[in-house]
Amino acid sequence: MYIVCVTACPVGIAHTYMAATNLEKAFKKAGHEVKVETQGAQGLENEITEEDLKRADAAIIASDIRIKNIERFDNVPTMTVAVQEAVKDPEGIVSELMEALS
Repeated sequence: MYIVCVTACPVGIAHTYMAATNLEKAFKKAGHEVKVETQGAQGLENEITEEDLKRADAAIIASDIRIKNIERFDNVPTMTVAVQEAVKDPEGIVSELMEALS
């Protein structure tokens, strides 16, 4: 499966990037292809493209704030979680998403 993710926290520094790293590792470990966009202090990084969205089987939004361009995900099954959950339990997010998709 191809999963796209967005991570964002109010300050946009540490937790945004920890969540991104942990989700990427967890999805790859589970055998999935993943792309993670961060919306942090540096702005949008590794931005999810229209092509990514067309390929995506699902999306994870790990955010404690309103993300930019949320409407991009209207046609993709999307699960929203807190940034802290992505930092602490990314494997649980992977399991929950796979269960929801099956």
